[in-house]
Amino acid sequence: MIKKIIQAIAYLIVMFTLGFGIYYFLLQPNSLLKSSFGNYTQLSTSTLFAAKLPNENNVQQVLKQYQGKIIVLNFWATWCGPCRDEMPELSQLHTENLNKDVVVLGIGIDTVDLIKDFTLETPVSYPLFAAEDEGMAIALALGNDRGVLPYTVIIDRRGNVVKTYFGRINKALLESTVKPLFL
Repeated sequence: MIKKIIQAIAYLIVMFTLGFGIYYFLLQPNSLLKSSFGNYTQLSTSTLFAAKLPNENNVQQVLKQYQGKIIVLNFWATWCGPCRDEMPELSQLHTENLNKDVVVLGIGIDTVDLIKDFTLETPVSYPLFAAEDEGMAIALALGNDRGVLPYTVIIDRRGNVVKTYFGRINKALLESTVKPLFL
C-alpha cells in the first residue's frame, strides 16, 4: 500500500516537473528568458574581468583580455541539454562577428576534464572556460539570481551589462541585442 502511494507521488512529481519544463521552455520562451533585472547598472563586471580560469586544455586565461570587446557571455554545463542545443548558434554568432570585435565566451560550470571531453565530441568556435563553483559566483554577480543554466549576459565595449537572458537563447535574439552595440 505504501509502495503504491510513493509511486503515485513520484509520478505526480515527474508529471509536474515535465509540465513546468514544457511551459518554461516551449510555451513562454521569450518572457521567461528576460531577466528580472530592469536596471543593469546595478550589475558589475569586475568579478568577471578579475577572474583567471582554465580553458579546456587547462591553460589559465585572464578574462580581462576580453575587456573592450562586445561580449556574449554564456554560462553553461556539459550535462545541460538546452546549453548544448544553443552552442551551434553561439558558434555561428562568434565566427560571423569576429571582425566586429564581438566575442562569445562560454563559462562551463564543470571540470576541465568534462569540458575537454565535450569539445572532442562537439567542437565550438569560441573560447570555453572551466569554472565549477566560481562560475556560479560570477553568474550571480552578473544577475543570475535564479541559478539557471544556460544564462547569457551581453556586455558592451565599456564593460557594462546591457542585457541578460535566462534559459536557451538563439542567434536571432542575440543579434537583435548585439547589433545596436556596433555603433
